[in-house]
Amino acid sequence: MASQSMEIMAKALEHQVLQSARMVEEKLDAELGKLERMDDDEMEKLKERRLEALKKSQKQKQEWLSKGHGEYKEIASEKDFFPEVKESNRVVCHFYRDSTFRCKILDKHLGILAKKHLETKFIKLNVDKAPFLTERLRIKVIPTLALVRDGKTKDYVVGFTDLGNTDEFPTEVLEWRLGCSDIINYSGNLMEPPTLTQKTGTKFSKVEKKTIRGRGYDSDSGSEDD
Repeated sequence: MASQSMEIMAKALEHQVLQSARMVEEKLDAELGKLERMDDDEMEKLKERRLEALKKSQKQKQEWLSKGHGEYKEIASEKDFFPEVKESNRVVCHFYRDSTFRCKILDKHLGILAKKHLETKFIKLNVDKAPFLTERLRIKVIPTLALVRDGKTKDYVVGFTDLGNTDEFPTEVLEWRLGCSDIINYSGNLMEPPTLTQKTGTKFSKVEKKTIRGRGYDSDSGSEDD
């Protein structure tokens, strides 16, 4: 009886795979047919549209690079924070302290993500050089990432709570967490974090996309204390 059920399930799975493959093939055939039916003028217009899109993408990339995107840099003082976040639509600012070793862990991951996500500016600021801003944003736990969108602090990543409560989280987990706040263009599944090599005690706090934990730096805003 069990073997018969397994056979039925196998056949159903095979049918589903074949059906999916057939749909993909039909879609591809339709696209090829559409291209074959195009005359020279239509093909030329298609090439022009693709070239224009490529030029636009390249122009946007150059604009980001000119504003300091693509690298993870330190800003000298809190007075530099405001022009940095006003210049770019999306900014991740790492509030750190030299004596906190977990800040160095974040440095490694943020350096990788800065190169990968040109659409977002990645900066760091020493809290000992930014007492006013640290108090205004109510940053009590180090490290803290302030996620700034359109000039306003929209969310915070406080310590490693949202990163699995472990010092050994992979870069992909931080990338996922930033994606949940829409501070980067994330192409993965936002419903759950990337698979971790689980350790005892490793767990994730539930994070909703675009969680709002703070308000703009020009008003009272807050972060969560661990």
